[in-house]
Amino acid sequence: MKRVFGLLAAALTCPAADTGATGADWQHYGGTYRSWRYSSLNQINTSNVRKITPAWAFQTGDYDGGLQVTPLVIDGIMYLSTSRNHIYALDAATGRELWKYTYNLPKGYTVFYGPWNRGVAVGHGRVYIGTLDNYVVAVDQKTGKEIWKTNVEDAQQCGCDITGAPLVVKDKVVVGTTGGDSAHRGYIVAFDARTGRQAWKFWTIPGPGEKGNETWSGDSWKYGGGSSWMTGSYDEALNLIYWSVGNPAADFYGGSRKGDNLYTDSVVALEADSGKLKWHFQQVPHDVWDFDTAYENILLDLDVKGRARKLLLNVNKGGYVFVNDRATGEFVSGYPIVKHINWITGTDAKGNLVGRNEPKVGETTFICPAIGGGRSWNQAAYSPRTGLLYTTAIEWCQDVKSMPEDPVEGKVFFGGTFEPKHPRGENAYSHLDAVDPVTGKNKWTVKYKYPMLASVLATAGDLVLTGDPEGFFFALDARSGNKLWSFQTGSGHRGGPIAYSVKGRQYIATPSGWGSAVAGLIAQLWPEAERFRGGSMLWVFALPEEGK
Repeated sequence: MKRVFGLLAAALTCPAADTGATGADWQHYGGTYRSWRYSSLNQINTSNVRKITPAWAFQTGDYDGGLQVTPLVIDGIMYLSTSRNHIYALDAATGRELWKYTYNLPKGYTVFYGPWNRGVAVGHGRVYIGTLDNYVVAVDQKTGKEIWKTNVEDAQQCGCDITGAPLVVKDKVVVGTTGGDSAHRGYIVAFDARTGRQAWKFWTIPGPGEKGNETWSGDSWKYGGGSSWMTGSYDEALNLIYWSVGNPAADFYGGSRKGDNLYTDSVVALEADSGKLKWHFQQVPHDVWDFDTAYENILLDLDVKGRARKLLLNVNKGGYVFVNDRATGEFVSGYPIVKHINWITGTDAKGNLVGRNEPKVGETTFICPAIGGGRSWNQAAYSPRTGLLYTTAIEWCQDVKSMPEDPVEGKVFFGGTFEPKHPRGENAYSHLDAVDPVTGKNKWTVKYKYPMLASVLATAGDLVLTGDPEGFFFALDARSGNKLWSFQTGSGHRGGPIAYSVKGRQYIATPSGWGSAVAGLIAQLWPEAERFRGGSMLWVFALPEEGK
């Protein structure tokens, strides 16, 4: 009855079609196509979360790079990927291994970004994963047997790979690519979900004759970055896929790529069937800070000044939130999630940047936030019960020195150097905030000593759950921010917790396993972070079963 009530409550607070709320299953990387990371389950709630205990745990054995994944659960089966692209199918109620797919990298292969992987996609009886050597692989959902394997691009040439979870939309599986910090031309590509044949490709940097190529001087478009490394969202009614595009290369030097550099640092809306661009919104024209617009796109239907709007919310690496109309791309609002921000002073009524503070060539410039971001790629959550967005943020800065650099295809292409620094007047720290998604008005804040780099989960039990670098997984009251429960998992948190149910029993699962490039930067400001433990373990919690 409790689960049924939770589902009814969610139905009353969400649109009837694609609600954005998950139920018994967690089917997509962001929960649903709307990327709310919100569960309608409320069997575990503010009144009893203190009673939850481990139901089962699973060691992957793949420890290099940590465990950054968001697991999926469909019909009582969990699909879990690891840093080196292995896939496990587990009984979601017990943790019993059903099958394992082992991916073998070529002997002697050098990994450009990672090793890490953030998840899989499931559809058409297949489980899909992008790989460290730039393939997309489909395996049988019931057996784990490989069905097809398609090379996206020569990874050794482009200096790129696939670390984000694919997105299955209708009869296609869509992936992005890394390579924003190398001399590479980015794209978003879709494959036939059944055969692996390429269906369409959208170049995130337009070539000659394509609209937007004029925003790149000379031949700079050939090596301009524009990675698309995190997972997109999808509006079924509009039939649009929304994907975010990262920074241009070279990261800190823009003298050789004069212009706005489309479609870097943009949200692009693509027609799902053709990949054709419907609209774009560039948050950071001519980015010289490495402030990607690479993160999740949260799709919301809310009233804005008395008018019902179809909205898209994106938090960028610069610690700034942009809210757009997702049907047209029109700018609706923008606000910072960090206190220490000096790369801009704000935005105007149309979303244009105001007060740009650009690194000076050959000189040291103090910039806030740092290259790790005012928030990293770990995703926020939205609760329709509270109407609040729950997001982490990091207060840190850096000294940047910009310098000219010639591109070498597929090689690192920063165009400068950086050194993390504490903000002026206080030590660096992070926080978890509950804010109004349209205005940014703060409801509550929880401060934390170290950067919080795990994704956030919200539930209909009025809980907000996430983990910290020291290994604690914890639950907060979604309305007040008060800490209600915590558990030491043995390793720092970098992945995405989920909620699901099997046979009426609710579970909360979290990956535990410290790692990633940003995690490696932390010790420069917090030397004790060297002791943060790695690992690769999934923990699953539930209320004690009656009678036990």
